[in-house]
Amino acid sequence: MTMGAPVEELKLPELGENIESVEVSAVMIAVGDTVERDQPVIEVETEKASLEVPAPAAGKITELLVSKGDQIAVGQVILRIETGAGEAAEVAEPKAAAAGGVAESTPEPTAAPPLPEQDDAPVVSFPAKHKPKIGRAVPAAPSARALARQLGVDINEVPGRGPGGRISRDDVKAYVKSIVQSGGGAAPSAPGSAPTLPDFSQWGEIEREPLTNIRRSTAANMSNAWTTVPHVTQFDRADITQLESMRKRFNQRPEAEGRKMTVTAILIKLVASALKQFPKFNSSLDLAGDSVVHKKYVHVGVAVDTPRGLLVPVIRDADVKNVVQIAAELNDLAARARDKKLKPDEMRGATFTVTNLGGLGTTYFSPIVNWPEVAILGVGRAEQVAIWSNGRFEPRLILPLSLSYDHRLVDGADAARFLRWIAEALEQPLLLLLED
Repeated sequence: MTMGAPVEELKLPELGENIESVEVSAVMIAVGDTVERDQPVIEVETEKASLEVPAPAAGKITELLVSKGDQIAVGQVILRIETGAGEAAEVAEPKAAAAGGVAESTPEPTAAPPLPEQDDAPVVSFPAKHKPKIGRAVPAAPSARALARQLGVDINEVPGRGPGGRISRDDVKAYVKSIVQSGGGAAPSAPGSAPTLPDFSQWGEIEREPLTNIRRSTAANMSNAWTTVPHVTQFDRADITQLESMRKRFNQRPEAEGRKMTVTAILIKLVASALKQFPKFNSSLDLAGDSVVHKKYVHVGVAVDTPRGLLVPVIRDADVKNVVQIAAELNDLAARARDKKLKPDEMRGATFTVTNLGGLGTTYFSPIVNWPEVAILGVGRAEQVAIWSNGRFEPRLILPLSLSYDHRLVDGADAARFLRWIAEALEQPLLLLLED
């Protein structure tokens, strides 16, 4: 390092709401390398996406403080860059002090902030006195509020031990632990409170694979959704013979423009139209606020299977886009999901989710509601079925549909009408033109 040369630190920036730490998935530089400003230096993986972190300035890498596989926190120093030659400054070596000279001690590098602890507080089911309720605003970190919502506790009840009574994540976890230990809540099986497994190696050879961030997040979210939402699944089917014929006939032009028309794209448009007709399915249930949140926007999440796990990018304002626009956006999002190029904000804010497993050959299934949404549409593989019509059996292409919903807000009759509306729209493609 050139003595006196300016040095700039690269710290892990804020990557999105409630993202406090990430895993380093790739390191693209080494000590001694010269980099340009905004050149990617490391790649990090959040719960749902991979992101590249760029160099803050051009210069030479003098210190690299992270390695592949490390968990690093927001604000933690990643590396230091010597950005240019500065005025030489004579600094006595430490050995000069031993010889009787006086050496000014070089300040130690600022220690990286400690990594956040793994959540060890179980997801609990609290009695009425511990349920969240509307109250005065209390000083609390956003991450502490998010954890309190996840655990189902009232942030106003948590004692804050920070300056001015500010509440931290540790305060929330300590409060939950005190309730559980006092018998105030029962912990269901969840990733943070799962029972200990037996020693499987006593029966044969085993191999352990660490959970990825995506799989860990999926496990936590699905456990929360399953324990929070009383699920019911409604089944129906749609005759898409005419729709498939039209799709193949008119698909040549969009495909030539890189806009492959799929059944999923058509379904997204239909679902968006259905959500306008049945706004209850575009809402969320807020028991803490004793109300139903009706959303005036329509953002449809689409489950995408990737080698790293399930990701759900969001088609925003799907109700005001036509099928060709949705198809192009869906193709782009799905490709970037598989290439780990999605941004965290592209997977937030959905009001309803569509998951299509037809490509894997399945038929009916019961998808889990993506809480705080109140419903999710599952789609299976269409198959040729002999249908009695006009005095004879005719081959028809039948698409299986599965609608899971939150029975606290949605009644069975509501679900039946919603799903039948979608089925009839699939059977009458002209409705697509009327809804554009």
